[in-house]
Amino acid sequence: MENQAVALAEAVGLPFTVKQVRPRAPWTWLPPGWWPWPLAALGDDSDAIAAPWPDLLISCGRRAVPYALWVKRQSGGATTIVHVQNPQTRLSAFDLVAPPRHDHLHGPNVVESEASLHRITSARLSEAAAEFAPQLAHLPRPLVAVLIGGSNACYQLTPGIIATLAEQLRALCLEAGVGLAVTPSRRTGAANIKALRTALDDLPAVVWDFAGANPYFGYLGLADAIIVTCDSVNMVTEACATGKPVHVVHLAGGNRKFDEFHASMQEAGYTRPFLGKLEDWRYQPANDVAKIAARIDELLAGKSNSAA
Repeated sequence: MENQAVALAEAVGLPFTVKQVRPRAPWTWLPPGWWPWPLAALGDDSDAIAAPWPDLLISCGRRAVPYALWVKRQSGGATTIVHVQNPQTRLSAFDLVAPPRHDHLHGPNVVESEASLHRITSARLSEAAAEFAPQLAHLPRPLVAVLIGGSNACYQLTPGIIATLAEQLRALCLEAGVGLAVTPSRRTGAANIKALRTALDDLPAVVWDFAGANPYFGYLGLADAIIVTCDSVNMVTEACATGKPVHVVHLAGGNRKFDEFHASMQEAGYTRPFLGKLEDWRYQPANDVAKIAARIDELLAGKSNSAA
């Protein structure tokens, strides 16, 4: 969530500060528009929400909604508030709402994105690629970045799935001569990571060990093709921001929103299921962040002109 808000703030280009709020129960049991005293719900590990009030506030996540609305009230409407994702309250309470398309929200102040907002830019990828190129210089081309998530509330990365994926990756190395740059996540699990390492140990493959700088952007920048598990909208979206072929590994589980997201990304030509073989295709990545940032610029310019 923070990455999405930061991505939009970076695109707007104003100086910004990140505030994390961690409200407590029973407040969190209430709908986000029903919190009369949101500051009373803040835990000790939350950042302070206090004046001076900003010109622009970008919130993301349901629990951030009460604080965005509170700042709007405290500023007398001077703060422009923008919410990323579905705020699950009145859309008209915000100056702008930027949900993904699979949330099916519509209104005069709604700008849909194809997927989640991200911080991927060509400059960031080029810089990260240059940083990590020496670590992968010994691997053959084509280079395949493998982004592995893990089990969450909707999906399960089972031992059977990881075993199948490991065998498919072995076959790519042995039959297609590819190099592999694999980045697991904390959710992948120690047993699954060990299975991957064992399967790829004697092959031209690098599996990140969580030591040192995170190579995620570097792998995306260096890759010729990408394989990514389906459990994270952010990971799939960021992979598709590269314009490179993105092959999706489907895990056990899912829900309506995930199913709609993956169907729309496949129909739009961004992704294809990973069935053990690499395919080659091209597409023009969407630039949702720039589109939404442009609307924010218009809102801020309108307020500035009114004040003048």
